[in-house]
Amino acid sequence: MATHVQRLERLKGLAPGVMLALLIALAATFLSEHYGAPVMLFALLLGMALHFLSEEPRSAAGIEFSSKSLLRLGVGLLGARITFEDIGALGFGPVLLVLVCVTATIGFGLLMARLFRRHWTFGMLTGGAVAICGASAALAISAVLPDRPEREKDTLFTVIAVTGLSTIAMIVYPILFSALGFDDREIGVMIGATIHDVAQVVGAGYAVSEQAGDTATFVKLLRVALLPVVVIAIMLFVRRGEGSQGVSLPGFVLLFAALVVLNSIGFIPVRVADFLSELSRWLLVTAIAALGMKTALKEMFALGAGHINVVVSITLFLMLFALGLSRLV
Repeated sequence: MATHVQRLERLKGLAPGVMLALLIALAATFLSEHYGAPVMLFALLLGMALHFLSEEPRSAAGIEFSSKSLLRLGVGLLGARITFEDIGALGFGPVLLVLVCVTATIGFGLLMARLFRRHWTFGMLTGGAVAICGASAALAISAVLPDRPEREKDTLFTVIAVTGLSTIAMIVYPILFSALGFDDREIGVMIGATIHDVAQVVGAGYAVSEQAGDTATFVKLLRVALLPVVVIAIMLFVRRGEGSQGVSLPGFVLLFAALVVLNSIGFIPVRVADFLSELSRWLLVTAIAALGMKTALKEMFALGAGHINVVVSITLFLMLFALGLSRLV
């Protein structure tokens, strides 16, 4: 009975903050659907405008819960979007292109962080976000990086930067790749391999043609499928650096991998997979709203120009590297 009462009290304590984050997520979704801008960006900006609520005792616990627990659950449920069949349908060339680009981009991120005198975790965070799937990757990678006072600010900065750059790329990249003489399939491969966020990949691809949109979506899903692999690799690297023995995989990584396998063998009905994918989206938007409420704009601006230089340089590197590698592949 005591345990039941304690759980009920905990839920009551979390409810105000969680409901606030969800309310911001609803508002961000409404604005995104009516004005066409990325929902993650709206959620962040609205959350930041309500930063004072994170200091309110009645809502602080729920906001903290949303920014961490709901975040991990949302990332885990991303696995419902992917199947091995989607990956196999790409063929060997795009698979090789994506594998090399992801590896090189993360490595370049570490290099740029050192060049601009930023902590290596920021380079890992931005490199992974640009290389894989933008905001979702930033959130997942942040969850396994060493706990530092600047981690949440770095994460939010990365989400804002990659979302903004993805929106610019959605407009510019189709024009650029068309001007370079690529056909629709090649444009789809390049869009899927270089634009950060899934929504912008879909928008850019289908703005060219249906074939370009389908191809871009498949290539992008391959990048998303690499997320648990990269997260595990980063976690192993971090644990090795700390000299710890043994590896315990985070639950959200196991959930992601399990859903990919179950979805691939047809165990998850299409309607259930769609529901889990939509639930994942709502959880991530809610988590982003909560992260926004925990961050003050003044603290974000204090990070300096070096942060944006790192993200922009990684974005340009991925685009140019993919262009050069596509000629070989």
